[in-house]
Amino acid sequence: MDRTPASNADPSAASRQFRAELRRWRTRRGLTQRALAERVRFSRETVAAVESGRRFGSQEFAARCDDVLATGGRLCDMWPQVAAEQLAADGRRGPRFGEADRPDAAPAVRRDPRDPQAVVAAIDELRELIGQVLAQPEPEGPPPPAVDRR
Repeated sequence: MDRTPASNADPSAASRQFRAELRRWRTRRGLTQRALAERVRFSRETVAAVESGRRFGSQEFAARCDDVLATGGRLCDMWPQVAAEQLAADGRRGPRFGEADRPDAAPAVRRDPRDPQAVVAAIDELRELIGQVLAQPEPEGPPPPAVDRR
């Protein structure tokens, strides 16, 4: 499980497999993206973005989907490899799957904070980031010394 993939291995194989499994289990259970989103308490946009590869999701997202879709923990079992790909992509968050490299990529659009969908999307992104931070292993060794800020 901790093996380093061969140099010719696809660096996004786990992410692609995760997305395929999510979609397969959702459709097997007869749920739309919206219906799954309501049950896992994430937005439909997040479910769609994870399934399409525009977002990675989070361990919390995987766990909630496992519970709702009754997968027996398959998505959570896959999550460590997905998280490793995500961290390798840019060290903090998941890639947008080459959007910046595409010649037709649109520039980033600032979200209107008065738009409810923009607020939901921002909250979902924060949940994902918090889940990723909390899922990181504890560092080895003693904690760094406290800094006196007087």
